[in-house]
Amino acid sequence: MPETPADAATSLVLAAVRLPGETALRDVHVLDGLVSRIAPAGELPCVPGSRVLDLDGRYVIPGLWDEHVHMTQWALAANRIDLSGAASAREAADVVRSNIADHGPAEGNSDAGGRAVVGVGFRDAVWGDVPSLDLLDGVTGGLPTALLSHDLHCVWLNSAAAARYGMPVDASGLLREEPAFELTRELGRLPDPVVDAWVRESAQAAAARGIVGIVDFEMTWNRDVWLRRVAGGFGSFRVDAGVYPQDLDRAVAEGLRTGQVLDGGAGLLRVGPFKVLIDGSLNTRTAYCVDPYPHGGRGLLTLSAAELLDLLVRARESGFVPAVHAIGDGANEVALNAFAAAGVRGRIEHAQFVRSQDFARFGELGLTASVQPAHALDDRDAADSNWAGRTHRAFPLRSLLAAGATLALGSDAPVAPLEPWLAMSAATTRARQDGRVPWHTWHPEQALTRTEALTASTRGRGRIRLGDPADLAVLDGDPFDVSDAAFAAMPVAATLVAGRFTHGGGV
Repeated sequence: MPETPADAATSLVLAAVRLPGETALRDVHVLDGLVSRIAPAGELPCVPGSRVLDLDGRYVIPGLWDEHVHMTQWALAANRIDLSGAASAREAADVVRSNIADHGPAEGNSDAGGRAVVGVGFRDAVWGDVPSLDLLDGVTGGLPTALLSHDLHCVWLNSAAAARYGMPVDASGLLREEPAFELTRELGRLPDPVVDAWVRESAQAAAARGIVGIVDFEMTWNRDVWLRRVAGGFGSFRVDAGVYPQDLDRAVAEGLRTGQVLDGGAGLLRVGPFKVLIDGSLNTRTAYCVDPYPHGGRGLLTLSAAELLDLLVRARESGFVPAVHAIGDGANEVALNAFAAAGVRGRIEHAQFVRSQDFARFGELGLTASVQPAHALDDRDAADSNWAGRTHRAFPLRSLLAAGATLALGSDAPVAPLEPWLAMSAATTRARQDGRVPWHTWHPEQALTRTEALTASTRGRGRIRLGDPADLAVLDGDPFDVSDAAFAAMPVAATLVAGRFTHGGGV
């Protein structure tokens, strides 16, 4: 069928497409933003005035969601010094020194006090040496410098940055947990036009990978930020904007609740879950664990069990779905106990390390495990070091699914890239496919099938269905049949949100 002009179309037909795992050609009809008909190719007449695209046998799947993103931080990270390749504190410092020599302070990292040097992505949990104030001072020449760890739970400062931002530090120069979050928020207070432009660029890249929606857990009053962006023309994907405890009273007073479509959001913006952090991270050795770390300590429980229970009860009473950050096995136990006591369903974010006896409770309590499979690739060395002999239950995707949990895949960008195919590849292969590191498959017994990974990346849909929103991705290969390497780098020909092209409109 020939293509009709886009401006004349009142509906859309994606002609001559395939569904994954099938060879038959079909036509997918879209009307008023919904999938209205799926029929054998050429069998049904088009609605008059339809735009018809012949997709020449490409594959159509439901559009992909990233269930855990810090969108502003992801956009900022692309414009900061990349420290992810540093194998030691000394090497990270040398990267900073070289960048300052070549470029000076990063152009976008400015605030009312002037410019600061900002780096992102270091992983000190696997370094043989340790960060120090003296080391960073020695390479920065008095320029205020702040380096953010890959998991955002730690910031390495020099003396000038500590003085500028009023952050007391010891000889390590490190801030952890809430002080680190506080400074990270401060470093993100750049001019709105700068940040919003970077967000648009990052969102366009995500749409080009098939993303139709994200859950944004940026640590701010997120509703107004996204209303501003939508008013400024943002339209790349849907956003569920999370709410944090410091803003719960405001959200309740304004009548917000999880799932509510927000006026002024062009149909793209909804109120997201209620995010509560109760422990730290593996890299920072602050994830709260039942057993001590090799060098002592069990991590950090940032809320007591009683405080968490109170928040979950408030969430239940005010119409919010709780999303509890729990990484260590001790934190997951505390979270599960609180969900049971509060009598509310919700999400556990990360669930990276879970005791075997707790798997079944995810299913019994009707919980969603919001997991980030790419972390298993990035953190396996740290997990093997800190949880030695117990990593069979680290990043336990198969065990959680078998226990009845609902899985929802994401990235935690900027902790891992906002790249859904990387997440699904990590979930299904438990190994890298990018050729960077020749690691063997890590705990393959915890892998998912591609069908399971796709279902967990499409809010349980897996396949397109009549009546669903026409949030779709058009692929150049069959995701159930291509090689592992091709799956990880899946070419996406087009992405649609409510039948509107956000990527590849000409296909």
